[in-house]
Amino acid sequence: MSDNWKRRMEQAAADLLRRDDPVALVREVDALDASARYPYVWPRGPVFGVAALGPGTDSRWRLVCEATEGTPQEARDALNSLLWFQAKDEVGTVPERRELLAAVRLLECERIDELTVLGTRYRVVRGDEYARCGLTEGPEPPRPTDPEPADRSWRHEPGPARTLPDIGHPLDALPDDPTASPSIMAEGNRQALRGFTYEGEHVQPAMRAESRQAVLDHPELVLLPVGFGVVKRTGSGWTPASQLLPTPHDARRVLHDGLSGAWADMYDLDSGTREAHTRAAGRLEATPHVNEMTVQGDTYRICRVERMLRTGPDGPEPPRRSDPETTEPMRIHALLNEDGLIQPEPDDSPSPAA
Repeated sequence: MSDNWKRRMEQAAADLLRRDDPVALVREVDALDASARYPYVWPRGPVFGVAALGPGTDSRWRLVCEATEGTPQEARDALNSLLWFQAKDEVGTVPERRELLAAVRLLECERIDELTVLGTRYRVVRGDEYARCGLTEGPEPPRPTDPEPADRSWRHEPGPARTLPDIGHPLDALPDDPTASPSIMAEGNRQALRGFTYEGEHVQPAMRAESRQAVLDHPELVLLPVGFGVVKRTGSGWTPASQLLPTPHDARRVLHDGLSGAWADMYDLDSGTREAHTRAAGRLEATPHVNEMTVQGDTYRICRVERMLRTGPDGPEPPRRSDPETTEPMRIHALLNEDGLIQPEPDDSPSPAA
């Protein structure tokens, strides 16, 4: 262990003792137990979001779009939407709106990973998503100390969607930052993952090379808030079966929705499978803390998912050349004029959703 990392671990331990927080101590014990039961890292692939540096972010890099997108272009589209809604609903002057709409038009046409708008520097950023696994236990389920929502309803209530607590997360959590050492196990996790690279014959040479270079160019790690998702056991292992959600119950509710009928309609399931799914949804409601369920030979598990971003002297890591793309830049919102009013679509153009 380097002196730098040793100092960080000592700082984390001293901070934990100074706080005299029984709940934090229980979380440490919980994390230590999990590290023994699930010692292996299961990389789930890269994730992408948008970070900002500037007047609106207190001169620190912060996430302004969640780091959950599967491709860089999906993150660019999220930035496109962010700037479009700023132009529509937030700015008050025509010059400000013109600048925002010019950036939107650029994002509609080009794969731009960084641009400055109204004094704020935006960057599409890259992270890695992974789960902890045991040799025979499979991916790690939620821990007893992972937070749950106060309302554990199985039905979606009207109102803002629940999102991961990424937005506003500072990305400059370096050694001198007092928020950099939230716990001893978090610091140990950061230490263990600092040299993480993509390896193996199944990984393309370009991906391996860029992965190793990233360790040099962006040597610091930021651990983002933990998320939860549904995974399904297949013949070759476990595969993701849902998006990332902020609490274990949110992930259970996605599983409940699927079993209650969403998957039956989506996959045109037969009547016997539909009935089995309906019964399983009822069992899920009756046992609200369950994290695994088998239905007609298919096993679903609520999985604890961790994410990390790399940062360097110039901020968080942008996308790599080897990162996959599946879509092209395009217009995703209605035309907006410099007064903030939506314009009618040309007769030969489809109308995008606002």
